[in-house]
Amino acid sequence: MANPTRPTHRNDEHDKRNFATKLIHFGSEIDSATGAASVPLYQASTFHQFSLDEPQTYDYTRSGNPTRQALEDYIALLEGGARGFAFASGMAAISAAFMLLSAGDHVICTEDVYGGTYRLLTTILTRMNIETTFVDATDLDQVKAALKPNTKAVFLETPSNPTLKITDIAAVAGWAKEQGLLTMLDNTFMTPYHQRPIELGIDIVLHSATKFLGGHSDVTAGLAVAATDSLGRRLKQIQNGLGTILGVNDSWLLMRGMKTLKARMDAHEQSARRLADWLSSQPSVDTVYYPGLPNHPGRDIHEKQSLGYGAVVSFDVGSGERAKQLLSKVRIPLVAVSLGAVESILSYPAMMSHAAMPREVRLERGSATGSSATPSGSRILRISSRTWSKLSQIRNILDRRSAFIAVWRSFSIAGFGRFMVR
Repeated sequence: MANPTRPTHRNDEHDKRNFATKLIHFGSEIDSATGAASVPLYQASTFHQFSLDEPQTYDYTRSGNPTRQALEDYIALLEGGARGFAFASGMAAISAAFMLLSAGDHVICTEDVYGGTYRLLTTILTRMNIETTFVDATDLDQVKAALKPNTKAVFLETPSNPTLKITDIAAVAGWAKEQGLLTMLDNTFMTPYHQRPIELGIDIVLHSATKFLGGHSDVTAGLAVAATDSLGRRLKQIQNGLGTILGVNDSWLLMRGMKTLKARMDAHEQSARRLADWLSSQPSVDTVYYPGLPNHPGRDIHEKQSLGYGAVVSFDVGSGERAKQLLSKVRIPLVAVSLGAVESILSYPAMMSHAAMPREVRLERGSATGSSATPSGSRILRISSRTWSKLSQIRNILDRRSAFIAVWRSFSIAGFGRFMVR
């Protein structure tokens, strides 16, 4: 019998078993030359050409490398796309996708977007005469209203970062296709284990693979997956032209991390759900934001398009001062940028991931939704962490330090490890 607390579309349990198999048996798991049970590291920058009249598959690692190709085929398989591409970082992958546009083009973008993406769109692409309109993508009417004669693309992030708003992927993708627009979606928080946007009509899926896909805080990487071969050829040209490729060793490390994706995501989500439930009962917390909570406004939509609720929880602690008090007291987890790793990571988006977003913009977007607002500002914290076993570990901190909950008005947690205060 299916677990009633989880989405059950796509035959949930059967789908998860199939996906788990793909994580291990992805086509390059056994080296054809030696039988090695690991993809070889082809630590070479160039390849001998045996015949000039019959070019080989590989000639120069910027253009292609067998180790990186194994990774690119791997992510394409997991996302259900035609071609995959590995980049030096998540922002390198996102930047490459935007390079499909030209001067004079216009983009419609989720307003509650990762700070690095916001910085790219507002400080770099503007110099290339590419303009962006930021909208509340949870409202399809707002997305439609932003359409201009020169609109060429729609960029989505769902659940959004850091306030976990949910966009109806199929609805936006369907409308965009009617308008002839390119659709791109940052799938970092969900990973293909929980959510596969190409199945819902998205053209390009993007990842900061540094996060959940890598999962060990030891590699910086970005991935892109094109839904079609024709779009894949265009992305390949950009990847080769810009040269922002992922290195051979990092490609191997990322593949190693991806093999345990299912086990890690299951553990992360179990922890996040327990934490979200518990935080919801605490009087010191104004609001908890997590797609798995019954009162989350986007839960029904999320369950239609995702197989899980993910490992990021946000909660409102009331002030930036309280947030900073918590940050100054914890010993576990790390206080750092990033998320999605085996260790617990507590982040302060206002001064970390969303520092590039002006304060007035964060406040405007937070207040625009009324009483349910979750400003991407000084009152939000985000934590990504490993599994914790005893809720009392968190409760003890809250009892000792009310500032824990006051740490950042919206606190995001990916999984959750043990918390300790100095």
